[in-house]
Amino acid sequence: MPKLAVVRVRGGVDARGEVIEALRMLGLTRVNHCVLLDDTPSIRGMLQKAKDYVTWGEIDAETLELLLRKRGLTEGNRRLTDEMVKSASGIPSISELARAVVEGKADLRSIKFIKRIFRLHPPRKGYKSVKRPYRDFGDLGYRGSAINELLKRMA
Repeated sequence: MPKLAVVRVRGGVDARGEVIEALRMLGLTRVNHCVLLDDTPSIRGMLQKAKDYVTWGEIDAETLELLLRKRGLTEGNRRLTDEMVKSASGIPSISELARAVVEGKADLRSIKFIKRIFRLHPPRKGYKSVKRPYRDFGDLGYRGSAINELLKRMA
């Protein structure tokens, strides 16, 4: 099952209650936060509900490794290291963990101390538009594998 990287792009002022609730259930409480989710029908439904506030796509192993190394935090807000991953999961390094997560062989939720949210910078060179969908030269909604380029600009 592919992993989806979901990034909140807009704030929730004047948003409908059901949209705010969907964002809360997705774990996206602030702008420029990113979460990794399984591609299931229920998640897709919540993403469609919140499509005017988030962007999402399939993440690859290289980008996930970059996020884990630069933005991966543990409880206590300490940086994630290879030694922590090896002691907690038996997987030898962060790059192996990223590959296993993308292939569906491991899950970040199984490692108790890793925070599920990646707090990112705004993207270098900025967003194109936070009011238009990706297919119309904006930044909202589904963007497929192009999410990897956005995440690299935000890491």
